Amino acid sequence: MASTMDPTKTETDGAKGTPLSTESRVLETGAAAGQNFGPVKSICAHLNAFHVYASDPSRCVEANHYCSHLNEDVRQCLIYDTPAPNARLIGVEYMISAGLFKTLDADERKLWHSHVFEVKSGMLIMPGPNGLPTGIWEAAETKEMEQVVGLYGKTYHFWQVDRGDKLPLGGPELMMSFTQEEQQPGMKELIGERDTRFGVDSQQKKEKRGYIEEPEIHTDADSVWKA
Repeated sequence: MASTMDPTKTETDGAKGTPLSTESRVLETGAAAGQNFGPVKSICAHLNAFHVYASDPSRCVEANHYCSHLNEDVRQCLIYDTPAPNARLIGVEYMISAGLFKTLDADERKLWHSHVFEVKSGMLIMPGPNGLPTGIWEAAETKEMEQVVGLYGKTYHFWQVDRGDKLPLGGPELMMSFTQEEQQPGMKELIGERDTRFGVDSQQKKEKRGYIEEPEIHTDADSVWKA
């Protein structure tokens, strides 16, 4: 039976619209059992950090990246607002090696951001699975950070959940990364609240990553902070 609820006046899981009907759930279950979700199954890492709007650096939003490797030099990530099953898909990020970044023209390079501060400050985390000893997971996470620290990212968000949008409205927003703590008032509190939810300590991660060498950041990257 079709829902009698008005989707324009109903909200479900942070978006306008009515709850899934029994018919939709049955179809969803059947499709999931019979189809091969190859691209999604290739996702191999969940990373969490904060993105800043290039159009308005006073705004930032938490980003849960679910990433796969196309090859050794290119990664692609789906970005959700939370790690929950009902999370909203809010954007995408591509990550490339420094070698590929240098081949881009100057205007293109201005659309990309570095990950050095995110890695070295402990802001960027790879949430671990429940039940695995912290020490074992942090060793794997730190190895991942050794690779990510030298990558450049190009990110667009389509759903501005931080301003309360219940649908993906307007055009895509170019997003950047932080390169200094002072760029966001209250950053310590922001990261602290995130750390509490995930049961991690960014300051400890910062100390453990102290040995990771900081690559030289290309002058064309992180353009939002050079305007």
